[in-house]
Amino acid sequence: MAHPIIKDAESRMKKAVDSARDELAKIRTGKASPTLLDSVRVNYYGASTPLKQVANVNTPEPRLITVQPWEKNLIGEIEKAILKADLGFNPQNDGTTIRIPIPQLTEERRQEFVKICKKLAEDGRVAIRNVRRDALEHLKKAKKDGQIPEDDEKAHEKELQKLTDKHIGLVDEVLKHKEAEIMQT
Repeated sequence: MAHPIIKDAESRMKKAVDSARDELAKIRTGKASPTLLDSVRVNYYGASTPLKQVANVNTPEPRLITVQPWEKNLIGEIEKAILKADLGFNPQNDGTTIRIPIPQLTEERRQEFVKICKKLAEDGRVAIRNVRRDALEHLKKAKKDGQIPEDDEKAHEKELQKLTDKHIGLVDEVLKHKEAEIMQT
């Protein structure tokens, strides 16, 4: 059975991978996706509320996002919130639905997005390595305090390295997928 330090490290590494995946999902690819509007918050009766809690967000076409508020009086607020989020979108309001056309990305813009993605992925890798370093310190302390024998410490260190490699590989896989998505026309 895995040592509690290893279990904790694995849990924290999974969170780092999930965080990197979430951050990369926010990067625009030139293809419509409801997640592009995840950061938009609407003033809903005085409270800052996520857009998806006050409207249906859909992608009926590859280059179009539609937003249908559950309450008609919110349409102006939602349009303002989308503009204020500074995502580079130009929402069009027809009174009942907001249509957001997704512009085609230029090659230069795609390269910029790939750079941003690489930085976000590196942040994820750094977070994973920080978890490994932290766990190694805990293992050394546990050995020093006599809680685990030296042989077990070495075995746990190897297990920790395997976990680190696995999770960094997962971040690399997510990055590779996102890069392909951005570069596809």
